[in-house]
Amino acid sequence: MQLKPFQSGTIIEPFRIRSVEPIRFTTMEQREQALQRAGHNPFLMRAEDVLIDLLTDSGTGAMSSQQWAGMIGSDESYAGARSFYRFEAAVQDITGFKHVIPTHQGRAAEHILFSSIAHPGDVIPSNTHFDTTRAHVENSGAEARDLVIAEGRQPRTIHPFKGNMDLDALRATLQELGRERIPVVMLTVTNNSGGGQPVSMANVRAVSELAHAYGVPFIIDACRYAENAWFIKTREDGYAGKTPLEIAREMFSHADGCTMSAKKDGMANIGGFLALNDDELAARCRSLEILTEGFPTYGGMAGYDMEAIAQGLYEALDEGYLRYRIRSIEYLGEKLTAGGVPIILPTGGHAIYLDAREMLPHIPALQYPAWSLNNALYLLGGVRGVEIGTIMFGLQPDGTEKPAALDLVRLAFPRRVYTQSHVDYLCEVILAVHEQRAHLPGYRVVWQAPVLRHFTARLEPIG
Repeated sequence: MQLKPFQSGTIIEPFRIRSVEPIRFTTMEQREQALQRAGHNPFLMRAEDVLIDLLTDSGTGAMSSQQWAGMIGSDESYAGARSFYRFEAAVQDITGFKHVIPTHQGRAAEHILFSSIAHPGDVIPSNTHFDTTRAHVENSGAEARDLVIAEGRQPRTIHPFKGNMDLDALRATLQELGRERIPVVMLTVTNNSGGGQPVSMANVRAVSELAHAYGVPFIIDACRYAENAWFIKTREDGYAGKTPLEIAREMFSHADGCTMSAKKDGMANIGGFLALNDDELAARCRSLEILTEGFPTYGGMAGYDMEAIAQGLYEALDEGYLRYRIRSIEYLGEKLTAGGVPIILPTGGHAIYLDAREMLPHIPALQYPAWSLNNALYLLGGVRGVEIGTIMFGLQPDGTEKPAALDLVRLAFPRRVYTQSHVDYLCEVILAVHEQRAHLPGYRVVWQAPVLRHFTARLEPIG
């Protein structure tokens, strides 16, 4: 019997579900009360009051049977645990970096790195710093300077690698300041603040060559390295025949180190690391780690956390998983675009980004349109996302405020948690809010912290 190959247009999850967690359905009145109790800040709501939780993809994914099996067999010794050496071997195999410094999550790696290298008056160039990275840079007294390409600031412009660094701007910065005021050049893959957009291998290579020409180390923020590798494979000439693992190894080969939140493409619920080649810098960082995180062979993690990451780093590179994950995001983006909802295009790796400034032109930037849109998604459908806009990035180190480059709502998909029916429901909620967008109010801040205010601020609607 001769049959033609069958190609399904339906997304199916490349896993079976053997353990389930119930979710709670609430009424619109209950959700309105929950918002009020939380000071209209989704970060301050109880998770049990959320139906579809897309606040973050950090540490919220489902772990595999192989990860759980590794956790059961973990070694919890304080020093020299077998689980650390398995974790170290996995990181070194994928990244090629010499020194692996475990931390309890990515921001701890950032704290250790920037506390060791950055000083007042320094400048740290990047394509776009995310919130905790920027906060640690600024806490050291340095400037976090964003140098993403022009297309990366244009929501509807189609470009395969909108996360790329502007090489001319980087060259000008290096010429102006030199090695004396630039301790490292950073590159975030994928570029979270700019829509989860990828960075090309050509750009990674060019950034590395520029930084090294001026004697400046080059560090990758590697939280979503596997997703970035997939985009290189599917969008960049010469990489279609390479595996994501091969691409990841090439990407890291151009760098001198990386920071990593293993709660993203480490597929774990907690953990991270700082990886470096420089012996002297690694020694200084380990000394600070002992002070703030723990002994260098656990660094704030239990042995079972390191086992989960050692397995998860490879699972994140699985082609079947990456194809499903990226296609799920793309599928939602297609349905929203067909419905007239403005989003960041092309869709990125881990999230859909709604363009609130475009959707809600009646709300001024300093009345936080993305905050308003995010709260409306929760009120109407129980969906929790996060504002990536003026509340997150508008407060300046001197206490003044200015509109962020973009006002976005990020809907970040936990890994291996939601099914296609959840995605279809999510689409219905977003389209319903879009139909009623003219009724959404602006917001004012009632209370805020001086740093990373979006986590704890309390707001109220205007009018």
